[in-house]
Amino acid sequence: QVQLVESGGGLVQAGGSLRLSCAASRSSPIVSINAMGWYRQAPGKQRELVARITRGGSTNYADSVKGRFTISSDAAKNTVFLQMNSLKPEDTAVYYCNAVTSLTATLTVSWGQGTQVTVSS
Repeated sequence: QVQLVESGGGLVQAGGSLRLSCAASRSSPIVSINAMGWYRQAPGKQRELVARITRGGSTNYADSVKGRFTISSDAAKNTVFLQMNSLKPEDTAVYYCNAVTSLTATLTVSWGQGTQVTVSS
């Protein structure tokens, strides 16, 4: 139902900032994007939610990133952003964009290809 393209990862020193972007391309204009978010997966660990924003603008964050990361969206462009400040080495992971879409009564979860974020100490 939707294709996700991420950008903005890279290498940064601890305390630095990065901004991730994720653009969603819908297969049809009647596909509704209900929520978009960012997950991350560090080596040897499970994928975890970082931040999420709904179509109505509600947000939620992992406790570990509250006060440092901000998720926002440009609904007109079907794009979601993750501003990451005060980065720590433990933020190092592959970050995946996620979208929950609906077409009539069918919900679909889609994932981007992932973008690497590396924070050096």
